[in-house]
Amino acid sequence: MHRYLLHNDEIRDTGAQDLSAGQVGLLNGWGVFSTIRVYDGVMFAWERHWARMHTDAARMRVPFPPDREWLAQRLQRLMDANLPNANPAWNATLRVAVIRNRGGMFEGPGPMREFDIIAFTADVNRWADTVKLGLVPNARYAASEFAGTKNLSWSENLTWYERAHDQGLDEVVLLNERGEVCECTSANIFAVQGDQVWTPPLASGCLPGVTRALLLEEIRVPGLQIGEKTLLPADLEAADEVFITSTTRELLPVVSVEGLKVGLQRGENRKVREQLQKAFTAYVKNYIASRKRTDIIV
Repeated sequence: MHRYLLHNDEIRDTGAQDLSAGQVGLLNGWGVFSTIRVYDGVMFAWERHWARMHTDAARMRVPFPPDREWLAQRLQRLMDANLPNANPAWNATLRVAVIRNRGGMFEGPGPMREFDIIAFTADVNRWADTVKLGLVPNARYAASEFAGTKNLSWSENLTWYERAHDQGLDEVVLLNERGEVCECTSANIFAVQGDQVWTPPLASGCLPGVTRALLLEEIRVPGLQIGEKTLLPADLEAADEVFITSTTRELLPVVSVEGLKVGLQRGENRKVREQLQKAFTAYVKNYIASRKRTDIIV
């Protein structure tokens, strides 16, 4: 984490003691968040991150700032505050959370805002070039009213992620109650079958990741079809390639899935994922170029 964070309308040192145990969102994970990739001082796909947070907040009854630009300006102030410090936020990861403060049985005493905004920036994680996955059955409940929301109750994901690393893995594939492939703890998953690229539908219980949405709606590669389809573990094993996507990983190839023989284990190439990564990189560059700020001196 970089030196400064955003707390509501103020830029503060990350060591400041600004939060209260009486904030129900902190004790109960009652809030929403998003992780945003910052390229050259620009929040990539900000509109999509905002829209998802806004939708999830309504589903979870979390009070939420009504103006996208209002929040964007405050996040930009945070990035500007961290820029002078070896310029870390110029290319960084930005995490923003909106936390509900009131409600429930253990609300703190005294006047309190309806919600708190907390955001910080950090260095971009150095992911490996490939990933090894495990399998976790019954990890998602697709029939839940709140399936697919990105809320602060993230402890199950963190537990699975930490356990995977203890086992020498990088991530895990989470299956739903029907035994279908859903997602990873912090990534969506895709399977390549010839010139067709499939990812589980939202009905599987997966989170509607921003990178996932861009591949489905914006990225075009001649000769390739990208769509949604119910996937089983056997479909991962039969696929030519498997890869995962997320805001900070972009598109990473899968070299193994515990108990399965996926395409890269059989020596298949990565041509489809590489084509999609190239197209995605071009999309990012065009997005940043169209929004690049001119008021920051690097």
